[in-house]
Amino acid sequence: MIGVIHIELFLPASQNLKEKRAIVKSILSRLRQKFNVSAAEMSYHEQWQRTELVIAAVANEKPFLDKELMSAVRLVEMTPGVELIRSDTEYYE
Repeated sequence: MIGVIHIELFLPASQNLKEKRAIVKSILSRLRQKFNVSAAEMSYHEQWQRTELVIAAVANEKPFLDKELMSAVRLVEMTPGVELIRSDTEYYE
């Protein structure tokens, strides 16, 4: 089973693309280190206060997959200077 979560973020502290990329790079690095997930920035590459991250994970049980993805979302939410706009989860078997 594959779980994919799309997370749209607002970065109010970001004043330019360089600051945005530093924040996004830090989040992606922490996600990959702490969880067994793949993560990437997928949209809003040229907007300096908005981004969409996509996180994907694979597991053989849906409860474990849910726990892993929700923990990843919490890590993103707890990042200073980041506000969660929305998150959507999809599952594939």
